[in-house]
Amino acid sequence: MANEKNKKKVGRPNFEPTEEQRKQVETLSGFGIPIEQLCAYININDDTLRKYFSDELVKGKAKANAKIAQTLFNKATGGDTTALIFWAKTQMRWKETDKLEITGKDDGPVEISDAKQKLLAGLINDK
Repeated sequence: MANEKNKKKVGRPNFEPTEEQRKQVETLSGFGIPIEQLCAYININDDTLRKYFSDELVKGKAKANAKIAQTLFNKATGGDTTALIFWAKTQMRWKETDKLEITGKDDGPVEISDAKQKLLAGLINDK
């Protein structure tokens, strides 16, 4: 039994995130830093980052999105036309649509055969 206590564990020691690392991941996640760069920054792999920092990854994005949304909202309600249009399109689902209606003679339907004949006549006359 004494030999079992003296045996060293093989491999890396268990990862223990610090409070400073938690704050860094939350902040950098909010800035939009990609996962692979966060891993390099903390010097851990993707699985470890997601396992130990899942809350910070989500909170960082949520806090950043809330701040941007607040700024956009303040600009829109302050009269910024671009912000108003963006808000209307993304939040109110407004959209710009252009419709082009083509009608035939006397607002009737377009006669495909007439259009085809005119196209062919134009091609023949151009020769």
